[in-house]
Amino acid sequence: MLDIKYVREHLEEVIERLNTRNGDYSYLREIPVLDEKRRALIKEGDELKAKRNSDSKLIGTYKKEGKDTTELMAGIQKIKDRIPAIDTELEKIDNQIREMLLKTPNLPDKSLPIGKDDTFNTEVRRWGEPRKFDFEPLSHWDLGTKLGYFDFERGVKVAGPRFTFYKGAFAKLERSIMMLMLDTHTLESGYTEILPPYLVNTASMYGTGQLPKFAEDAYNIKDSDLWLISTAEIPVTNYFRDEILSADQLPTKFCAYSSCFRGEAGSAGRDTRGIIRQHQFQKVELVKFVKPEDSWDALESLTRDAEKILQKLELPYHVVTLSTGDVGFSSAKTYDIEVWLPSYNSYKEISSCSNFLDYQARRMNIRFRRDKDSKPELVHTLNGSGLAIGRTVAAVIENYQNADGTITVPEALRKYMGTDLIK
Repeated sequence: MLDIKYVREHLEEVIERLNTRNGDYSYLREIPVLDEKRRALIKEGDELKAKRNSDSKLIGTYKKEGKDTTELMAGIQKIKDRIPAIDTELEKIDNQIREMLLKTPNLPDKSLPIGKDDTFNTEVRRWGEPRKFDFEPLSHWDLGTKLGYFDFERGVKVAGPRFTFYKGAFAKLERSIMMLMLDTHTLESGYTEILPPYLVNTASMYGTGQLPKFAEDAYNIKDSDLWLISTAEIPVTNYFRDEILSADQLPTKFCAYSSCFRGEAGSAGRDTRGIIRQHQFQKVELVKFVKPEDSWDALESLTRDAEKILQKLELPYHVVTLSTGDVGFSSAKTYDIEVWLPSYNSYKEISSCSNFLDYQARRMNIRFRRDKDSKPELVHTLNGSGLAIGRTVAAVIENYQNADGTITVPEALRKYMGTDLIK
């Protein structure tokens, strides 16, 4: 959530920057008007309460002196009647302002390329070269079906479109990739592993910014306050909600393996084959809580931590900075890591690494003290996929396939797989 003070003092700049996200945020001009009414009501309420207190003392004096208190009593009664009305008006205005701020995305950082969609994203770096095959390579869905390790038909029968059974070597491949990711992040990059709930309450969904904007893409448990998570970012970032941390608790770095559940609203016709866009998939998530002055360096290191997995697997990829029209709702800046997929003859997103600055922390009320006497400040939060496991499976299958239909197991996975060849 944006800082209302910053919005009020830099209103036109805020609207101009937000409008580069392909929206119309002129409604924010109502916030200073509402805020002025709010402050006037607070002032009136404070003055009335002060008068009520002074008049109450005066009544005691009048009674001791035998003076008539009728007029004072009537005045106090009017004040008592007015204060609840002020409180009601204040609550209404506070709700209006909060609803506006909750539906307003984060300010895109000024370093982002300005553009309406992903065609304006800019490449930062690339690693590795796409493999040149001396045979016609198969897609991961065709090769997986041919080997009998993907069962798409039964996935549809049991659950519906965009669900898949992994079997045998591919189930083990998914598990092995997950173990490589967790071992790398915890043993080499200093993250603490955490196993989160897969269901969260509505407050948690609002905290990270999934609500109100993405309600139609989320799975809500009927007649309950619970939602299936679309990413482990939600429970893990909410871990410190409504808490004040000490300075020595920062940075805190968590990595979490979880299943993720997405309705994929608006994705009809996109990536309909294979496992690239599923309603249920597994992911390892990286989450950081840092001091404000450290968050930009933390974004760079977070992105490098995610890249390390692809380098270990020797999969070609590139990193792009998302444009203002493509960056996520809660993010100030995002790097997408995109892995090379031969079936698409292009790079495909496998991780998004984002700096949210204090946007999520303000929604969740996560603060820290620099020392015991200092005023609490908002932390900065970051997260990134480290990585999406299903898409990593697809990338390994396609990039490591052989002419005879077998798949060479990447060196980094062999200790987990117990073999160097899938056949």
